[in-house]
Order: sequence, then structure tokens, then C-alpha cells
Amino acid sequence: MGLPGDKNAAPQESLTVKDNRTGKVYTIPIADNSIQATAFKVVKAPFKKGERPENETDKGLRIADKGYLNTAVMRSEITYIDGEAGVLRYRGYPIEQLALHSNHLETAYLLLYGSLPTKDQAALFEKEVLHHGVMHSDAEQFFRSFRYDAHPMAILTSAFAYLGSYYAEANPSLQGQTLFTKGSPESLANMDKQILRLIGKATTMAAMAYRVRQGRAFVTPPTGLSYTGSFLYQLDHSGQENYVPNPILEKALDVLFLLHADHELNASSTTVLQTGSSLVDPYSAVAAGCASLYGPLHGGANEAVIRMLISIGKPENVPAFLEAVKRREKVLSGFGHRVYKTSDPRSFIVRKTADEVFKVTGKDELLETAMALHEAAMKDEYFTSRRLAPNVDFWSGLIYRAMGFPLDFFPVLFAVPRVVGWLAHWRQMMLQEGGVKIWRPRQIYVGEGIREYVPVEERVAVVGSKKTPSPIVHSGITKRTMLASFKGKTLSKL
Repeated sequence: MGLPGDKNAAPQESLTVKDNRTGKVYTIPIADNSIQATAFKVVKAPFKKGERPENETDKGLRIADKGYLNTAVMRSEITYIDGEAGVLRYRGYPIEQLALHSNHLETAYLLLYGSLPTKDQAALFEKEVLHHGVMHSDAEQFFRSFRYDAHPMAILTSAFAYLGSYYAEANPSLQGQTLFTKGSPESLANMDKQILRLIGKATTMAAMAYRVRQGRAFVTPPTGLSYTGSFLYQLDHSGQENYVPNPILEKALDVLFLLHADHELNASSTTVLQTGSSLVDPYSAVAAGCASLYGPLHGGANEAVIRMLISIGKPENVPAFLEAVKRREKVLSGFGHRVYKTSDPRSFIVRKTADEVFKVTGKDELLETAMALHEAAMKDEYFTSRRLAPNVDFWSGLIYRAMGFPLDFFPVLFAVPRVVGWLAHWRQMMLQEGGVKIWRPRQIYVGEGIREYVPVEERVAVVGSKKTPSPIVHSGITKRTMLASFKGKTLSKL
């Protein structure tokens, strides 16, 4: 080891922090280019005169990171993303190679268990997944309880939670907290059975949600078809003999499923882990992830692209639209990404897949508008300087539309394959070294200090935007009832 100040000394894997409030110096270890947030709890200082006690200055520094912009919450072996270089790898394999040579279920095996399966392993895994695609007959009543115009994501989210009610052996609340964390052969077998059930039934429940909208009878999963082939069959079969989905569409959907299977700790995967950290059953955790994916900033992005293209209309309207985007009057959907700062590697694969689909479906009428928008944005310094390149959602929505899926079904087509990624991360967390600790983020409290309770007669009304409930305008039967008189009717005194 070199002397202090020695230029030839080996660099230390640590961070030296000086607290200018106290003059104290702290050494924070660095491991895997990261530091432990809890290490800063030792950095304490006395309260300044007049400082709020809620700052908890004497209890150590907290790390503020609104929106998890640079906070690592897991050590993971599953997916690697380099947003600057436009790199996406599943378990070390470039997404481009997997999209070209693999398929969704083989990639699912890879994400879950860490290696590509042998021929026999792949065949057994596919067999078990498809075997577990059949739903209990009671499920028909559950799905029929939704209105015909219910959003399919609302149905699917509810269905995942509903599904967990069938399997008491999968519920740590009933079987004990270590049900999935002890890593014994019995525990692993139980865990993997639930994984097979969830992947297998995801397509079946999605198809049932789809057919609720149409008022059609539900279809039992067929035998002899692939995962995506079986899904298309359940969506569309109406009694035809020897019905087989188009192989081009089947392959395209499989590629899209593979590309959407995982994307590291995105909003929905993080939701699954946050929920799973309480040791809830995997069905409830996946339902929570599905609810997160429902949001327009996540799973609804490809739907937003189509709505944007419809609003633009013709290619000649693109320049005016982009100018409106610059004035922040319009939103440019399908460009840019929270992680990717150059290009989304999945977008190139999806663009090629789109060409194959259009050969059999015909070109979507919005394709020319999409291409004009793509070309114009990529030549405009306003967008290129902000690294707003097309992402996977820009082209995938056009494929779904060309295949005849309604717009509100697009998020479902995202959720079904993402079940694999959710379960891969959930399984990894259950088996992580040191066990599972419930996730409990800190906050920075900036509200009122301690206050004394005031009797209602002595209170002064607080008014203003966000300070009181918004007034509700009643109409129809509620309005008439409020104007009526009847026994027991009282007026609030508050």
C-alpha cells in the first residue's frame, strides 16, 4: 500500500465525504460501483438554532431520490440495460440474438432460471405452461360479471387477484412466511408450479377479457399449438373446424412477447417487488404489477401512439404537429425513453416485424403518417438534441392495429408477456441471500410541526385550491332525492 499522497498507490474502493457542517470526514465503501444509502446514516450533525426537529438532523442523512432516478434497490442477475449505448440483454444474451433465434417461452425459461434450456427442457417447460392454461369452470361466472364495455385491463388485473383465491398452497399468509423463501426442494417446486400457472393462464384470462367485450362464448385452450398460437386461437375461434391462426401473425406476436418479457426494474416490475416484499402470494403481486402497467405512462404508451397518429391524420400534417409539440401544446408519444438515451434496441426489431405483418394484413393507413413523423423528427435538431428517438411503442402499436386488436387491448398485449419478467424478479427476490426485507422507503417530511387539537366550535375555515374537497355537482336521481323529504333525513351540522 502506498503512502498518503503517493501517486502510485492503488485506488481505494471508497468514497471520502466531508461534512462541512461539522468538519467530520467519513469513508463510505464502494462495491460494484455503488454505495449503501444506509452508510450515510452515520453522517449526523447537531440541530441549528430554529431548525425543524422533523429534519431529524441528529439521526443521520437521508438520500433524496424522487422517482428512483439513481437508486438501486436490488442486486439482480436478470436483465442488463445500457441506456446510453442502446443495449438490452436478457441474462447476458443480446435482445437482437434472442429475437432472431429464440421464442417467447424459451426466453421465459432463460429469464426465470438463468440459462437457455436444452431441447428436452424447453419441450417440458412448454408442455407444462400450456397444460396450466385451462381455467376452472367457475371463472366463466367471474368474467361474465363485468360489463360488456369494461376495460380489458381492469378485467385482467382483477382476474390475477381472483386466481389466487383458488390456491391456498400458494399463500404465505396461510402456509407460513417462509413458504417461498426457504429454498427447499418442496418450496421450489411449489414456487415453480405457481409460475407455470400464471404464465399459462395469462393468455387464457386475456382472451376471456377480450371475448367479454364481444359477447362470445369462452374458448378452452387448444392442444398442439404454440403459446401465441393458442392465444390467437382463444381470441378468435368461433367453431370453425381445424382452425389454425396465421403463422406470420403468430410469429410476430411471439417476437413482440419476447421483446416485452422483461425490462429490468420498470414501474410494474418494481410494483411487483414492492408488493411481494410483504410476502404476499404471487397472484396478488402480479395483480399489483398489472395495475401499475395499466397507467398511460407505462403500458398504455403504444395505445397513445395510435391515438396521436389518428389525431395527426395525413403525412402533410406532420410539420404542424411537431411545431405544436415544440410549443408544448401537443405530446409526442413513442419517442424517447426513461432509460434509453440514444435508441431503443427493440424498436429496430419491431420495425422489421411490422414489415412482415404488413405483407399479409396490408399496410396500415397510418403507416405513411408514422414514417413521415419518424423521418421529420429524426431530422429536427429540437428532438435529436433531446435524444428523442423512436422506442418500442412507436411501431408495436401499428402492428397490433394491423392485426385487428382494439386500442384498449394494447396494454393487455403488453401485460401478458411481462408476467414472465415480473415472476423472474419475484422469484429472484424470494431466493436472495439474506432473505426478504419489506420495502419501506423514507420520506422528507415538510408538513406542519406539532399542533394542538382545536375544538370544532373554535376552528377557522381553511379555503383555497387543494385545501378543501372539490364541490360535487349532483344530478338525476341524487338531485331529486336531496330535494325530497322523508323520515330520517338529516342535514349535516359540519
